Amino acid sequence: MSNASANNFPADYQLPEVWTWEQGNGGVFASINRPTAGSTHEKVLPVGKHPLQLYSLGTPNGVKVTIMLEELLALGHQGAEYDAWLIKIFESDQFGSGFVDINPNSKIPAMVDHSTPEPTRVFESGSILLYLAKKFDAFLPKDHQSNTEALNWLFWQMGAAPFLGGGFGHFYAYAPIHIKYAVDRFAMEVKRQLDVLDKHLANNHYLAGDEYSIADMAVWPWYGTLVRNEAYGNAGKFLDAESYTHLKRWSAEIFERPAVKRGRMVNRTTGEPSEQLHERHDASDFDTKTQDKI
Repeated sequence: MSNASANNFPADYQLPEVWTWEQGNGGVFASINRPTAGSTHEKVLPVGKHPLQLYSLGTPNGVKVTIMLEELLALGHQGAEYDAWLIKIFESDQFGSGFVDINPNSKIPAMVDHSTPEPTRVFESGSILLYLAKKFDAFLPKDHQSNTEALNWLFWQMGAAPFLGGGFGHFYAYAPIHIKYAVDRFAMEVKRQLDVLDKHLANNHYLAGDEYSIADMAVWPWYGTLVRNEAYGNAGKFLDAESYTHLKRWSAEIFERPAVKRGRMVNRTTGEPSEQLHERHDASDFDTKTQDKI
């Protein structure tokens, strides 16, 4: 048996000299993936009553921002009140003209701050976290060493998570076939990342040291949920994520924060109906507008 056959690659596949797009080539996201940017249709985005308008979905990148906003509100920053509008990516909302105007990369989350002299668009989840931390002077340590450490881990997450999501998650859960080489390659890398976090958290309460920060908010929705076996089906079990005991301690502690519990509900469209708040326009929505109540 050839190596190609052993790794589940089509035996007759030859790399072309120039790649061409074959639309609808399989996989969960085949219907929305494309090799070009820009809008595909006209669609004006709604604007609510609050200065901060978030357009998102309850994926790990979206949850980072809703956790941050709920944490800010828990600290008493009333200027952090926000409207969270649901972007249905499988219905191509991210390719509407209004959304593309905010994020030309057509990825959630995207935010507009209407409290500035001219509305300010902010896209990329890490950029939104940093923007909010600076705007409200919160969740970013002031000490030079801790501040730098928080940014180290924030940018670590931005670079590392694509290997977990677009790499491992795709080939483990979403690809039309399981390719052994691809699963092994990305499983190895994700386990290396889990080990990086576990070793760091063995000597640090939070990622930046003793202070909870935007670094924790960025990393937890990806790696904290993996340890809880809540990502990509049974991926946590597959990767033996629970064995990373320091990471498990950190994940469990952050999960118990009330603002985290609220933040992970916003724009969520999967799981228990009582934990899905498709849109959030007021703090009372958590009590009256979850999917089990409407």
